Order: sequence, then structure tokens, then C-alpha cells
Amino acid sequence: MQRLFLYTMLLLVSVCFSQNKQLLYGFTEIPQALLANPGAKVSHKGYFGIPFLSHLHVNAGASGVSAFDLFADDGNDFNVKLRNVVDNLKPKDFFTATQQLELFSGGFAFGPEYNKNQYISFGLYQETDVISYFPRDLALLGLEGNAPNINRPFRLNQVNFSAEVLSVFHVGYNKRHNDKITYGIRGKLYSSIANINSTRNDGQFITENGDTNILRQTFNLDLEVQSSGIANLSEEDVANTLRKRVLLGGNLGLGVDLGFTYQIDSQWYVDASLLDFGFISHTKDVENYEVKGDFVFEGVDPFFIGETNPQSADQFWSNIEEEFEDLFEVDTTQTKYTKLRPVKLNTSLNYAFGKQKLEDCNCTSEDGGYLNRIGGQLYAIARSRGPQLALTAYYYRRLLSSLSMKATYTVDSYSFSNIGLGVSANLGGFNMYLLTDNLLQYRNIYDSQSVSLQLGFNYVFRNDK
Repeated sequence: MQRLFLYTMLLLVSVCFSQNKQLLYGFTEIPQALLANPGAKVSHKGYFGIPFLSHLHVNAGASGVSAFDLFADDGNDFNVKLRNVVDNLKPKDFFTATQQLELFSGGFAFGPEYNKNQYISFGLYQETDVISYFPRDLALLGLEGNAPNINRPFRLNQVNFSAEVLSVFHVGYNKRHNDKITYGIRGKLYSSIANINSTRNDGQFITENGDTNILRQTFNLDLEVQSSGIANLSEEDVANTLRKRVLLGGNLGLGVDLGFTYQIDSQWYVDASLLDFGFISHTKDVENYEVKGDFVFEGVDPFFIGETNPQSADQFWSNIEEEFEDLFEVDTTQTKYTKLRPVKLNTSLNYAFGKQKLEDCNCTSEDGGYLNRIGGQLYAIARSRGPQLALTAYYYRRLLSSLSMKATYTVDSYSFSNIGLGVSANLGGFNMYLLTDNLLQYRNIYDSQSVSLQLGFNYVFRNDK
């Protein structure tokens, strides 16, 4: 039983997610690229997303471990592999989960007929965001127990996790100011469906030789868990409650996305975006838990069956359990709290080359009619223990007027050999895209530390040539 928590935690490591969308960023044939940069250049007159199918995004990845490390059929003992995984993981290793599902979306250009240089986009999507850092000391405690670790402090500040399920209403404005500058802004209204977080923990647990018993456990605790949207969920009509929370019935917040593109010359351009600069105020269905203070536990005196102490074994262990539970006083409150959204930064430098023939050129194209692009992109997301970074090099190619592809090579916390490929195709007015990451690991997906998939279907009103 002492390893149950550890096994569960390491299983979660093997199925975790990330928020980087390096394949989608700058791939402006796909309307959803405006979600990654509201200031990207727009090359179509308008679009509407196929409801529930226009954008689905899931990633799987792990910092420092894969499922293959634990469950490979290689003849090695599982306990040895488990020990190796725990030894290799550090407190700064993390596992995250992010998923997005677009419920509906659309956009349209407006302005003078000869120069429709402004664009409105809008929609609603549901998002899940989970992150937990690896609590190495607790993992060792679960693996070894405290008996071989006398006088060793187990640090509790390594406990750091948060999880949020929310819906996001958004409206974006994009303007091509002139031939060099395009900028955009997107306003967001968040509706939190459920939240739980514990990111401000401190203290330690230590086992020492006891005075009145063999061992003494000393706890110095400063632990806090905040939650909203969870406590009363089981008492309600769950389906109806969740539907209301998706449609602005949850805990509300505001956010903004900013972005721009600057055309340096006919072939070089730079762009950047800042996403989810905002907050959510948690005021409904709030339940928080705090444990603070110093506690000492030495168990109870051993029992001896006899006339003076006719205590049974069951009674003895019941007394231990009751004393241990009474030792910690959990303070439950309904204090409101506010959480910042994880801010994300994208920026890239790009070079276009390979001019199209004039008769094939789409003069409204975002790259001025060039067939190829190469560039580098930096991604960063703010987390409770510092930013997480990724660096991507890419190659883009327009194969046909209705078919484009993008290949990426990404270095991040998960891998130094992440190769991705994305394809966008237009059949009539229908746009279909498929973007997938870490292709080299598909030979053994269980040994992969990062696998990503994005896909969607839209109807796009394309500009005339």
C-alpha cells in the first residue's frame, strides 16, 4: 500500500500534456493560427469552423521519464526499474496535461471593398490544464518507508500542483495597418468549471529515535489546497451544472491576447504573441484546506494482554489511528481566491524564398507569393516554479495553391529530437488540417516523452486571385 501513491503518480507521468503549438503557430492557411497569434497576417475573407470538429488539440509528454522506462518487457525486475525512475527524476521535473476542444468559431474580414484590411474572429473553446511537479522526497518515502531514513528530513515544499477545467469565450480584432505592420488583440471571458491547486506549501517530515517509544515522527507543516467547483458537484445535477458552467455559469475571469507581425523587407519578417494575460476570480463553490503548525507523534504504548490491560489488537491499532488523525487539525474555509492564467509567449524570425510564377501567385498571400519559408520560434509558458521553454526550427512549403506543409524540429524539456509535420489542404471551400509531433517515436510510442496531435475542419472563404 505504501507504493500505491507512487505507482499512480508515475503512471500520470507517462500520459501528460504540453501547451506548445509550434506547428500551428504561423501556419496561417489554418484559421485557428489566429489563436496562437492574434496579429498574424490573414489570407482569407472569412471562415466558420465545423462545430466540435474545427480544432482538437491533445499532447502527451513527460519530463524525465516515459512509460517504456517502467513497463518495458525487457526481463528486468519492475522494482529495479521503479527505483531507477525515482532516482533519475528531480523535483523540477514536471508532468502537465492540456487539452483543447473548440465548440464553435468563425471570422470575417471587413473594410472598404478595395482594401478589407480588418478582421474579426470569435468562438468558444473548452480547455483542461493540469501540472504537477515531481515530489521526489515523498516518492522516496513511499518507496523506502521511513525506517531506513532516520534523521532524514523529507521536504514538503516539493508538493506543487494545479488543475483547471474551463471554457473560454473570445473575440479578436486584427488589422493590417500597412504593408509592414499587422497587429491584433483578443479579449477573453473565462468560465472556470472546476479548479484545484496547491502551490504554496512548505515544511518537512522527519523520523528520529523516540523518548517514550522507539521512534518519533515530527511534522513541521504549512500546507494549503484551494478548490472551487468541486465540493458540491456530487450533490447537483452534474450534466446540467457542467453545461451552465461552460456557458458562463462558473467562476469568471478576464484575459487578453496580443500579437503583431512586422515585415522587415520582402523576405524577412518577425512576429510575436502574448497569450492568456489574465485571471479567474474563484468565488462560487469554494472549499480550501489548510494544515499549519508543528506536530509530534510517538504512537501509543505497546499493549500486553493480561488482567490489567485486556486490550485487543484491533483496539490497539484503532487507538493508533485515532491519535494520528487527531494530531492534524485541518482548517476548512470558503475564502475566495484569484488565480492568474499561465501566460504564454511566442516569437519567431522568418525568411521566405522561392518566388512563385506570376500567373500562379496569390497576391494577397501572407508571404508575398513565396513558396518556402524557414525560421526559428521561441515558446515560453509561465509556471509556478519558473518558465518552461521550447525552441523550434521549421521549414514551410506551399506544394499547391490548396496544399501546404510544415516540418519542425523542437528542443524542449521533453526531448532533443522532436520532429513534427503538419499538412493543411483545401478541397473547394473546406479546409482540413492534421499536425503531429515527435514522428521518430512512433516506432515505439511508449518510449516517447512527447507526442502531439492537432486536427480540424473549417469552411474557408478564400480570397480571389
